[in-house]
Amino acid sequence: MQKTHWDVIILGAGAAGLLCAGEASRRGRRVLVVDHAAQPGAKIRVSGGGHCNVTNRNLGKEHYLSAHPGFCVAALRQFGADAMLERLAQAGIAVEERDGGQYFCQGSAQQVVALLLAACAAGRVTFSLGNAVQHAERTANGFTVQTRAGPVHGSALVVATGGLSFPKLGASDLGYRLARHWGLPVVPTRPALVPLRVAHTGFLAAESLAGVAVDACVRYQKTRFSGPLLFTHRGLSGPVVLQISSYWQIGESLQIDLAPGVELGQLFRQARLDHPRQEVATVLAGVLPKRLTQALVTHLGVTGRMAEVADTRLRQLVDAVHRWVVTPEGSEGYRTAEVTAGGVDTGILSPKTMECRTMPGLYFIGEVVDVTGQLGGYNLQWAWSSGYAAGQWV
Repeated sequence: MQKTHWDVIILGAGAAGLLCAGEASRRGRRVLVVDHAAQPGAKIRVSGGGHCNVTNRNLGKEHYLSAHPGFCVAALRQFGADAMLERLAQAGIAVEERDGGQYFCQGSAQQVVALLLAACAAGRVTFSLGNAVQHAERTANGFTVQTRAGPVHGSALVVATGGLSFPKLGASDLGYRLARHWGLPVVPTRPALVPLRVAHTGFLAAESLAGVAVDACVRYQKTRFSGPLLFTHRGLSGPVVLQISSYWQIGESLQIDLAPGVELGQLFRQARLDHPRQEVATVLAGVLPKRLTQALVTHLGVTGRMAEVADTRLRQLVDAVHRWVVTPEGSEGYRTAEVTAGGVDTGILSPKTMECRTMPGLYFIGEVVDVTGQLGGYNLQWAWSSGYAAGQWV
């Protein structure tokens, strides 16, 4: 392996790297894939709870976060949800559509890994697994990659090293280090799709709410998401919190509606007319979980019968439910983050080919790039799309 000059060297045997390898080898390119992990596709195997959230039928730039929002469009058009679903169908891999256009494998995520590896095998892709990359340099004939097993040489280099999320799977900053070494801009990285840490103050301190779940609407500036919210021992989680975490900035506040779609003020007014002797907590418990109700009324001191509680006190309770303002202390970090926001600046990449504009023969694909999808199959689809795009040209 050390003495061979490859057409393409791909750093990373994840979703983007594997699909790119299959596409490039299909075009007759001699491809080497190098990865520190002993097994390819580690993150694919654990995605979607082991069922792999392969894609989402509602693709569009509005579902992606990037310093250059429209960058992802060209790759998504080349290889979108229909193209991925067709490949799965041809391989006999059954999928099911869930809420929001999400597609999951009915069987195991291992089926997707097997599909990718089969394409690589058909193209005679060579793998060097369990082999950590130490450095890479541009040469007169392409690139030389220094690995633990020795140097390898290639005409083109594809960086598909992923982000910093899932450190237990061996995530590293290799891709960002290489980009900076070559003087390429990198958008600051941060954990995304991650639970948030919130101090136990206010009504959160009134009672332990860990495990309580509600449907909520969470807003950060002009961005909002609706869906399940989960109270944890350390703060907030659930799909709606993971979604907003990709946009939220440290030190900023979120506004949360704990009962979207409910006119709590009108509900209280009607209860006063129809059930004046009913306890405020009883009325609120018809809308929110009992433990959350108890925490709110205890903290605000809004107790008693509907006919006895002043309007100002009820308005306080309405505001606490519909306009809860919370400033998270931080996130749970890369340990629990599903993806990494930020990365190699797309301004220096071709949206059609993923090739670096200033260094011909160098490509960046997948999570290492500053393209972060929302929850629901968008990040894996970006891996497929960017890997496919590079695979047609590298």
